[in-house]
Amino acid sequence: MAGGLVSPAMRAVLIANEGPDATLTLGEVPSPELGKADLRIATKAFALNRGDLMQRVGMYPPPPGASTIMGLECAGEVSEVGAEVSGWAVGDRAMALLAGGGYAEEAVVDAGSAMRVPDGMSFTEAAAIPEVFLTVHLTVFQLAAFPDGGTLLVHGGGSGIGTAATQMVKAVGGRVITTAGSEEKCAQCRELGADLAVNYRDASFAEAVAEATGGVGVDVVLDHIGGSYLADNLASLKIGGRLVLIGLMGGAKAEISLAQVMLKRLQVIGSTLRARPLEEKAAIVADFEARFGAALASGKIRPIVDRVFPIEQIEMAHARMQASDHFGKLVLTT
Repeated sequence: MAGGLVSPAMRAVLIANEGPDATLTLGEVPSPELGKADLRIATKAFALNRGDLMQRVGMYPPPPGASTIMGLECAGEVSEVGAEVSGWAVGDRAMALLAGGGYAEEAVVDAGSAMRVPDGMSFTEAAAIPEVFLTVHLTVFQLAAFPDGGTLLVHGGGSGIGTAATQMVKAVGGRVITTAGSEEKCAQCRELGADLAVNYRDASFAEAVAEATGGVGVDVVLDHIGGSYLADNLASLKIGGRLVLIGLMGGAKAEISLAQVMLKRLQVIGSTLRARPLEEKAAIVADFEARFGAALASGKIRPIVDRVFPIEQIEMAHARMQASDHFGKLVLTT
């Protein structure tokens, strides 16, 4: 409250009883304040990410200064423009990478973390783009320097990251090997463009990679599993290959053969996106748009949306993600 006026309120998804028994509720909270370098977006849709499930139970807190509301990406219409922002106007269609705050009717974001929604693309599709496509661009193309005509092994081929990585690598003429947890998902991965999809419940992905590459291995592995996959990930890399870790669903600790790393001249790279400085995020956004903007606008690469829920069904959407029943992204509308 300031000057006797009540701050405008908005609906948002709130966490009750953070921890293993956490529940989600819809409530009213003050609208976020707009900074000079920010855009205010009237959110039309937002997408789910694994990090949201972790934040819900208290295992993935937002970075200092970020909204405590969940949500790492959204899409909608610009409703207010910060005093130092140029190139954006009220009414523009925007999709944004967020450090938090997406599960709400309004989101405030640094203008450098926002992208224009391509003509003809819906808000529900646009909301499914920023977090996963920018993560893949950062990890596979910037950090791991994916080579022209190279081969990528990406785990979780049916996830948002997996579906984005498959398309982006195929768009530059690369080869994709992926893993998934069912024959149905493997078939969907192949339909999307994967050259090989391995059902990790029935087969060793390391053996499948060796056979598919004639024992040479892949250039880059993109992995969200961590500890339990480390040995097979390193075995799957070719000489000079790069392993990029973006998650620890399979544990945070594992033994590593330093001799193997040395003899094969491997690189193990860890990466997160959420807590990076705004300047780094803006550079990632600009580089992604320069390299893949035309492919996104033409539909050569596109978000794969599994299901769209109204915001009132947030618990149902979280349950579907927790069960890994989805292929692609889960999106909610406000």
